[in-house]
Amino acid sequence: MSQKQRIVSGMRPTGKLHLGHYLGVLTNFVKLQEDYECFFFVADWHALTTKSQDTDSLKENVLNVVLDWLAAGVDPDKSVIYVQSRVPQIAELHIYLSMITPQNWVERDPTLKDLAKMVRTGQDDNKSGISYGLLGYPVLMAADIMMFNVDAIPVGIDQVAHIEIERDIARRFNNIYKTDLFKEAVPKLTNIPLLKGLDGNKMGKSFNNDIKISDDEETTAKKVMTAITDRSRARKDDPGHPDKCEVAFTYWQAFADEKTLATVEEECKAGKRGCADCKRQLGCLINEKLRPLRKRRKYYENNIELVHKILEEGSEKARIEAEKVLKEVRKAVKMY
Repeated sequence: MSQKQRIVSGMRPTGKLHLGHYLGVLTNFVKLQEDYECFFFVADWHALTTKSQDTDSLKENVLNVVLDWLAAGVDPDKSVIYVQSRVPQIAELHIYLSMITPQNWVERDPTLKDLAKMVRTGQDDNKSGISYGLLGYPVLMAADIMMFNVDAIPVGIDQVAHIEIERDIARRFNNIYKTDLFKEAVPKLTNIPLLKGLDGNKMGKSFNNDIKISDDEETTAKKVMTAITDRSRARKDDPGHPDKCEVAFTYWQAFADEKTLATVEEECKAGKRGCADCKRQLGCLINEKLRPLRKRRKYYENNIELVHKILEEGSEKARIEAEKVLKEVRKAVKMY
């Protein structure tokens, strides 16, 4: 048994991942796996809470998420990579937790409020409205975390409130059943950079304003050329304002080293760097940084059976660890 602290984190399978996912989540996954016992899962049950009538691409999306994880450097020899639905113990734990969770706890969860708003306002494809499954989302999320009795959950500062319901449920379970079985997992704060979409809005697949990890170099270069820059700059030799460059300069900040970034900023301010040339160079830099990721992704794409094997073995490891916890849960609840 590993002496490292445990963490768990999941991601919904919505398709191929973009640079926001890479910088905000995957680089952190890769760092965490060196110091923690990591459980990383593809949350396909969670996908059903808002996409239950649109599952044609679900399997493909699961694979694309894992391909991007592997491309970014998530290592199946260091981390347990699994599919949520392949660990049925999570569903059983979800049932036990749902029996002790007050309705008002669920209703106050901020993530549920956001998902429900998407359904109500038509921003989601779920034509059946707010389902029983969607209402139970916070409890299923708690089961994901408690299933492996983890010590911490990596989150951004805006997600801390989302973790509190899991801590409340774990505490309530322990109190009701007179046990100290479950730890109250603490948020592990991560400094997640916010990378805007190419048009200056939130980056997302549905907005067609993202650069995907799996895009080829030509596509990436073309997309970068559409990035919003300093809107106040009329001519190429006008002094620029990096702080007003809504998208392009933030990408430089994300990908360039300090020396290169300082040069870009200096030349921009002096009017020695036109926006078009700047974006061409930026496209080259992003392609250079992503080249090894894309090479790894292509390897796994060409050896897809290896990806299936990674998921089978990871899900089996997850089931074994989950069953250990579930046995203690059944005992505490005094199930037959």
